[in-house]
Amino acid sequence: MRREDDGVTLRQILRLTPWAVRRRIFTSAEKHLLPRVAPERRLGLARTLMPLAPSRMPRRSRVTSGGVLRVRGVAARVANAASPAEVRRENLDRVAQALDAAGIDWFRLPAPTPLKTVVAVPESGRERALELLRELAGRDQGRLRTVLEAGRGNTQVVSVHWPVTDPDGSMLLGAEYACEIEFWRESGRKLIAPRRNPVADTISADEPPMIAPEPVFGPFSSPDDVTGYRTREIFTAVDPDRIEFPIDVVYTWVDGDDPAWQRRKARALENNPWVTGVNAQAANDSRYASRDELRYSLRALHSFAPWIRRIFLVTDDQVPAWLDIGNPKITLVSHQEIFGDTGTLPTFNSQAIESRLHRIPGLAEHFLYLNDDVILGRPITPDLFFTPGGLTKFFPSKAQVDVKPRGPGDRPADSAAKNNRKLIEQAFGRVLTRKMKHTPHPSRRSVIDEIEARFAEHVTATAGHQFRHPDDLSLLSSLQQYYAYLTGRAAPGKIKYLYTDLAQPVTALRLARLLRFRDVDAFCLNDVDVASAAKADQEAMLADFLPLYLPFASPFELRQPRPATAPATRAVTAPRQPGVGERPVPPTDVALPPVA
Repeated sequence: MRREDDGVTLRQILRLTPWAVRRRIFTSAEKHLLPRVAPERRLGLARTLMPLAPSRMPRRSRVTSGGVLRVRGVAARVANAASPAEVRRENLDRVAQALDAAGIDWFRLPAPTPLKTVVAVPESGRERALELLRELAGRDQGRLRTVLEAGRGNTQVVSVHWPVTDPDGSMLLGAEYACEIEFWRESGRKLIAPRRNPVADTISADEPPMIAPEPVFGPFSSPDDVTGYRTREIFTAVDPDRIEFPIDVVYTWVDGDDPAWQRRKARALENNPWVTGVNAQAANDSRYASRDELRYSLRALHSFAPWIRRIFLVTDDQVPAWLDIGNPKITLVSHQEIFGDTGTLPTFNSQAIESRLHRIPGLAEHFLYLNDDVILGRPITPDLFFTPGGLTKFFPSKAQVDVKPRGPGDRPADSAAKNNRKLIEQAFGRVLTRKMKHTPHPSRRSVIDEIEARFAEHVTATAGHQFRHPDDLSLLSSLQQYYAYLTGRAAPGKIKYLYTDLAQPVTALRLARLLRFRDVDAFCLNDVDVASAAKADQEAMLADFLPLYLPFASPFELRQPRPATAPATRAVTAPRQPGVGERPVPPTDVALPPVA
């Protein structure tokens, strides 16, 4: 597929082809061409027809000497490190510092949307402020536009931002993170807003200013951010929709290429001969493959959920070579710490590990559980996962739980769903029919503690199986959602997400579309085909896609990976007393609803 005259490949030509045309070409090929190709070659051909990697052909627009790249018609400053929260902050700070330097009065208020910031300027300072903003936007490729105007020349709200992109121009941080400036009308001793805001449209002009920290103004910020901004007292009031409790994240991760881990797995298989008599997915290699998804899932967490308090990484004493274990936001947790004297170690059973995660010392009452192949897709706020009163949200899938009784040929996920169904029916007289989407799973420690106490025999058995067993429960990814719902501690939620199997040729189109539109809250890049002859194509497709979708390194990454001779672990944290907002371990005599 190469033109001999100039060396330009078909992939390079297609990458420069308009999106609508590329999509039609792929859709036609998927219908008429791919079915005629050998299965092991389909993904490779699909990648050729829908390339993701940057082309080597000369660009029409290169990075200028001033560090500017034109992306989607926008001139953006090129940065090697950036995040939405940082760009949003930079836009706000440029405006605030310029207003201060010019002696123009201003105060901050909550924005209509969480990704933007808003400052108010009394109407008497409008002309000076507009002149200042025009001058400010003229520097460093800034963009100033009118948002609201009451009659010609009567500007009421303007927006200013400085676009930022990565060196490849694959991610543009632009107008959605702008700082908006409102000009408030002065009427007697009142200031009146030009538009509605979440708190107050009219305030006293005489009210003295005060300083409030960043989290007061909205949910898209770190809970530890103490940066102060000038405001008025009314805008510091806590409204009923605000989520103030701490939220942590728990990851489970394994490096299936680690020779020592492979030896442990081989010994465990010898001691568990039953594994050969059940579905192959009980111990298939694809469940343990690591293609650097964790690195990019952490990049997404840093970029799109700055409100997360702490991140716990649960492993079999393995640590990615690139992970900065000295980062105070990251805590490594060994299987030994959460299993204690329960279960059977070493374990190669994700469902067993899930059943122990609520035992992590210092874990907040509210947390998100993520597999490393689950990645946030765009900036989100905590209300996607929790209610202000602390209820968890869950996301039922359209996929149904098989109505047939559990059988030896069931996939582990299906047998666990049927076991969950049996317990829910016994306890509540309800029959669960739907699976859960492959998304982050909002969770509460107290709910899982209660499930462990109520269904102790089943939870203990799950923890004891070294490989996924037909008797296992899927505690965090299904059972807890239904249990919390039926005990009044969860509610159905809505999330826009993408699930795709890496072995399927259509994944090439899905990832190209995702890279273009970036319009999902989360996505899951699952691999369920261990014997695929297209493994190299799967790895190449991920290697193309992930750096383009998440080009900016997170603070959790080392600049240089640890050498093989360096220590791979650090001492795990000892159990400590609960901090502010954390829930202490409940007493063992907690009252439980009776089993029907």
